[in-house]
Amino acid sequence: MNQAWIDPVIFSLGPLQVRWYGAMYVLGFLVGGQILKYLATKKFWPLPKESIDSYITWIIGGMFVGARSFYIIFYNWAYYSQNLMDIFAVWKGGLSFHGAVVGMCVATWLFAKKHNLHFFQISDCMAVAGTPGLLFGRLGNFINGELYGRVTDSWLGVVFPDGGPFARHPSQLYEGILEGIVLFFILFAVHKCERFYGVASAAFLLCYGVFRFIVEFFREPDTQLGFFFGSFTMGQILCFAMIIAAFIMLWYAKKLAIKNPLIPR
Repeated sequence: MNQAWIDPVIFSLGPLQVRWYGAMYVLGFLVGGQILKYLATKKFWPLPKESIDSYITWIIGGMFVGARSFYIIFYNWAYYSQNLMDIFAVWKGGLSFHGAVVGMCVATWLFAKKHNLHFFQISDCMAVAGTPGLLFGRLGNFINGELYGRVTDSWLGVVFPDGGPFARHPSQLYEGILEGIVLFFILFAVHKCERFYGVASAAFLLCYGVFRFIVEFFREPDTQLGFFFGSFTMGQILCFAMIIAAFIMLWYAKKLAIKNPLIPR
């Protein structure tokens, strides 16, 4: 049995605290930016390198708006409908990854439209470059001792400060490995061999949906929601929607047939 007692604060300067969770987000965007610049050198990113910093600003805004909105609507509407001012209290926590994806997709669509490009030409790059950020984000969850797993007697079990006296699955790490490492290599391979833009985006939705659906069986459900249909979580319901969306996106990508410049003609 292991114990997770990592101080979430890296250091403090008076009232200012620098936390591991925020640092992980910053690291995720820095790594993602470098991957986008690599894709630009290979002509997969369809704009000049100088546009990447602007795009990252767009998706940061979209991510936070989407993540917060989904959490409020799908995970804790009963509370926020009675405490409207707390909607803006983001420092208290409460973000949804599925909402973050939707928010980043909206920002990507707007960014692509501004530059007279198709959504898929930008979203494929976002899919490849964004996956390492999932690893860093889940490491931040682990350090914070949040979003932990269900009780287990496995040697992998970890006792979390807020998880009671019992060992629990470190489901944050399961997700980080599958969604941040395995998925990255899958998408990196896909983007090199896909004939049309849009396939990598569909692969992201499909693989993330499957990986997260599986890990949810090890993750403690949200206390305010519990289970749906007997044994499924809200995360699994949203993942099922992602999987359906992936097949629709794949069909549309093949129909649209915007050629991938990496594939020789």
